[in-house]
Amino acid sequence: MQLTVWTYEGPPHVGAMRVATGMEGLHYVLHAPQGDTYADLLFTMIERRDRRPPVTYTTFSARDLGGDTAQLFKTAAQNAYDRFQPQAMLVGASCTGSLIQDDPGGLARALDLPIPVVAVDLPAYQRKENWGAAETLYQLVRALAGPSAPAPGTARAGRAAGVRASCNLLGPTALGFRHRDDIVEITSLLAKLGIDVNVTAPMGATPADIARLGEADFNVVLYPEIAGQAASWLQRTLGQPFTKTIPIGVSATREFAEEVAKLAGVDASSTLASASTRLPWYSRSVDSTYLTGKRVFIFGDATHAVAAARIASDELGFKVVGLGTYSREFGREIRDAAKRYDVEPLITDDYLEVEAKVAELQPELVLGTQMERHIAKRLGVPCAVISAPVHVQDFPARYAPQMGFEGANVIFDTWVHPLMMGLEEHLLAMFKDDFEFTDGAVPSHLGAGHQATDAAKPVQPVELSPGATLAGVTWAADAEKELHKIPFFVRGKARRNTERFANENGVATITIETLYDAKAHYAR
Repeated sequence: MQLTVWTYEGPPHVGAMRVATGMEGLHYVLHAPQGDTYADLLFTMIERRDRRPPVTYTTFSARDLGGDTAQLFKTAAQNAYDRFQPQAMLVGASCTGSLIQDDPGGLARALDLPIPVVAVDLPAYQRKENWGAAETLYQLVRALAGPSAPAPGTARAGRAAGVRASCNLLGPTALGFRHRDDIVEITSLLAKLGIDVNVTAPMGATPADIARLGEADFNVVLYPEIAGQAASWLQRTLGQPFTKTIPIGVSATREFAEEVAKLAGVDASSTLASASTRLPWYSRSVDSTYLTGKRVFIFGDATHAVAAARIASDELGFKVVGLGTYSREFGREIRDAAKRYDVEPLITDDYLEVEAKVAELQPELVLGTQMERHIAKRLGVPCAVISAPVHVQDFPARYAPQMGFEGANVIFDTWVHPLMMGLEEHLLAMFKDDFEFTDGAVPSHLGAGHQATDAAKPVQPVELSPGATLAGVTWAADAEKELHKIPFFVRGKARRNTERFANENGVATITIETLYDAKAHYAR
């Protein structure tokens, strides 16, 4: 067994929790030991959710293993129904809970509750979070929408004349990367096309909403990792086609609009003609130094990674030098995309392999998850987050979708600004010896008759009197020269910190090594 500090995905019961937490009127009873309640923090602390997930844990302890843990589960399930009165109940076991083999589904059915009870059997040691979410949504759809399915071979009834086309949005969950805002953006785009949204699931849906998925004409799959399996079942069973294009980026959003328009039997030309996004013009107008040919490494879930590679290459002028995913179930999609950019696909869930690949390729920008954000920071490379797993800062209070035309604007800002800031730092170093950028230079708009301000004058060494906190130290010539490479507006602080460090460590003469030791010390 490989031990690790970071994981791209949690166990599959966390995926089930993401589905249950996104829904309304559904409660999840989880057979789990004490300690597994940590998963609540993913939603309350990272997603900033204002209430805890609708999950009841049996929380058995070691001493319970010698007794009747099956009765413990039945009691927890009955109490959950009595307290929360849900429309439907989801039951299952966590990775540890599955080891005692109590069969939560059978135990829940024995209670004969007056609501649908859906059991999810999640192989915790073979599968992971996204698969768990997909399996949970699939089982819910089968159990709740299945009873309304027509008999096999029955033709689907056509839409009545004068009735607007409708679709379901499938895939958004709690703890998803920008799912909340993607729903708003795509719902707005569909409305402009004259298409109504029947149900959005699982996020915001009730079990009753899941039961009426069949009323829509077709399904929009926003996140295939989560909704692909359920959409395939709905197509086979209810005759509902589903979309294949993911609307991330300008080109993909236009293709998506044309695809849904064809499924709905409407004309998308006027909507597309009036569509507004700044990404194409901004990417053409920004100085090529910032964008064109920048080498970019991309890693994330398959949906966002493939979309990011297309935007980077086709819409921003970057050069894709690496492409990978932790979604092993979607390895084929990543391999196909990697061929288009002539790169070797990286399919792994080991972040150390990803770090080694980033170090090897030496890209100028990393697009990844919160894991790659930390990797890029250690390697000194600009980074933007494009995919889960994410941190609290990736759940902004502002409207920040990834999908649709507004999502393209958000992507431009998110990806390009780290590169621009990195270039500014590079220019500071490049022009530090320029005559207009020296310590004594007067701001150019003041003209030649002005003197340098005190703030612009070189910072002089601090004279320390006997008995002062900082004992007097001397600077070696090479260290003094190195100090003057630091921009003047922070040089005084750097000098003081270095002298304080030397004093505390008994160093009488400051060398270059002392200067950098002090920098490392105060950067902790």
